[in-house]
Amino acid sequence: MLPLNERRKRGKGLRNQLKRERNADWAPKKARGDPVATILAANSDRLRQLLPIKMGRMAAGPFAFFRGAAPLMAADLATLPVSGLRVQICGDAHVRNLGAYAAPEGHLVFDINDFDETTRGPWEWDLKRLATSLVLAGREAGASKNACRNSVEEMVKSYRTSMNGFAVMGVCDLARVEVRRGAKGTPVHAVLQKARRVTPNATLKRLTVTGERTDHRFHDRPPVLRHVDARTRGEVMQSLRSYRKTVPASRRWILEAYEPVDVAFKIVGTGSVGTRDYIVLLFGNGVRDPLMLQVKEEMPSCYAPYLFGNATVEHEGRRVAEGQQRMQTAADPFLGYTTVQGRDFLVRQLSDHKASIDPVNLKGTALLEYALVCGELLAKGHARTGDPAAIAGYCGYSTRLDRALAKFAKRYADQTESDYNQFKKAIAKGRVRAVLVK
Repeated sequence: MLPLNERRKRGKGLRNQLKRERNADWAPKKARGDPVATILAANSDRLRQLLPIKMGRMAAGPFAFFRGAAPLMAADLATLPVSGLRVQICGDAHVRNLGAYAAPEGHLVFDINDFDETTRGPWEWDLKRLATSLVLAGREAGASKNACRNSVEEMVKSYRTSMNGFAVMGVCDLARVEVRRGAKGTPVHAVLQKARRVTPNATLKRLTVTGERTDHRFHDRPPVLRHVDARTRGEVMQSLRSYRKTVPASRRWILEAYEPVDVAFKIVGTGSVGTRDYIVLLFGNGVRDPLMLQVKEEMPSCYAPYLFGNATVEHEGRRVAEGQQRMQTAADPFLGYTTVQGRDFLVRQLSDHKASIDPVNLKGTALLEYALVCGELLAKGHARTGDPAAIAGYCGYSTRLDRALAKFAKRYADQTESDYNQFKKAIAKGRVRAVLVK
């Protein structure tokens, strides 16, 4: 309830504790330790037989390694000073974790779309991870050093100018903000076009054996897709009962009209490989009305060890679902959570027109155009869950923060490439087992 100017002044005053130029700082501490050991330790509660697949996907290149190494960056970010302002962070903000999906009303939206690591934390952590991802993705696409630097500066400029705009909005107006930058020829337009083709029926055709209603079942394509044993199948189906209670009543009746007919285990992504991930096939009004749900195990956020008070999370699936609902303007209408075999799970639609950018497409002006959207989307998520006036006050109107984060992103991208080379050596020496499975 403080006046806008006082909140801006408070944020500006935090520059006395952390000058904006200091956001450029990065140098590994002597106690940093072995990055490969940090990655292996983060996998301790995952399915061991699947870890070689995760390692194989991370070995594809520095950006792929970066995607799977969020715990490593979390530990590094925790050693750096912050302004003291907190928001709901995505936790794994990188260029492939922004994408298109269907809003409850059916239209396609573009927003942050991965929240496995979400928690309350310093806003700078999201910004630094997103900035680093722009440099790594740009390098993968063959962009020049100047283009990579400019993309980060454009993203940060977009973030702070958007934050200034959000700071003066009414709360209800901010709650309705959707970022619409999908003009033809832009990278966002290409993602939206791809998303339009990812329909439930297209996914049904890709993942199942066709037949009559009682014959529809998932393909067996181990290890990526395979059926589960009868006990697990029953437990997953049983968990849908408690899951429905976590969905608003306005959507619950829809779920109750669908009947589950099959359950399978599916490997997805890079960072998530090794978690327990089930998909459920349901039908409503006949075989042309499919619904697929993903029942995805959620581990504690990789930032939890570094944030006071995060040990009190009661349900990791609920943490993810509520974090997503706070940051997104339009969330999956069937987003919820449940428990299977004593473990916490998130439940969401498997296919609701989801699509994301391929880093190799971020060439030329596409990298700058995409960076601008990234900054605006991240600012929106942070403004909804923190004090936009205070953050805007800290960021200011000059380019100091833009330049500082461009320096950080370059330095941490170099660090990531160094860590990646150590990771590849560990694979070559047999310390890390990696297999390539698409």
